[in-house]
Amino acid sequence: MPAALLAVFAHPDDEALRCGGTLARAAAQGVHVTLACLTRGEAGRNTDPSLGDVELPAAREQELRDACAHLGIQPPRFLDYHDSGRGERLRTGDPLACINADPVAVEDRILEVIAQVRPQVMVTFDPHGIYGHPDHLVAHRAATGAFARSAAVGRPVERLYYVAQLHEDMRALQGERPLGVLQGLDPDVYAVDPGLIAAQVDVRDYAAHKLRALRAHRTQTGPLSTLGRLSDTQLAPLLRRETFSLGGTRTPLPHYPLTDLFDGVTQGLPA
Repeated sequence: MPAALLAVFAHPDDEALRCGGTLARAAAQGVHVTLACLTRGEAGRNTDPSLGDVELPAAREQELRDACAHLGIQPPRFLDYHDSGRGERLRTGDPLACINADPVAVEDRILEVIAQVRPQVMVTFDPHGIYGHPDHLVAHRAATGAFARSAAVGRPVERLYYVAQLHEDMRALQGERPLGVLQGLDPDVYAVDPGLIAAQVDVRDYAAHKLRALRAHRTQTGPLSTLGRLSDTQLAPLLRRETFSLGGTRTPLPHYPLTDLFDGVTQGLPA
């Protein structure tokens, strides 16, 4: 069975900033990389006025398809939930919103993908969802549950990782004038200390892939967006390395921290 990786995120663009380089690196090494996306980002906003009026769900779906192509990974698999929004735009009345979904039913949909692609490794959000978005928390919980249950659909997934940000990287992203979703976030809540970083992946060779994937999300990286206003200095750490904490493992770790998500995984390693 070939090496395979499954990433589980909530919205188009969630995959690019925190682990786009790692996904591109794995694909270049011969790993079959699949992205499962819970929603099409229906509650987002078009942050690029030059695009004019857009049908946001369709636009964001295509943007994610383009981003996956730039990363060299498989086309995305949408799980067909709705974006819950957040804050004042929280869509509590939408029965298909992630926040209203049956948690076990979300796990079941992820398990269907696991049964098809048979990954040795999974990646998803950390327990705080990077910045606390309710859909990120749903994705974290459902992916973790599916990892725990994966033996029920065949070969169990061997390793689960969470995208994680170091205190120093979070402070660099915030800068002196925090932007958008970064404003007011406490690094002691949303970041982790170095001792919790189980894998630190060098992605410098894939920085161009990552940037192209980010820029493919035009509705989300326009001049009115948080991402579109990040400076080169703020982005620089995330173009050099990507960091992950350990959500669970069924195989021993050969060393700590790891330098590749497949270090010590026993089946289907690339040649």
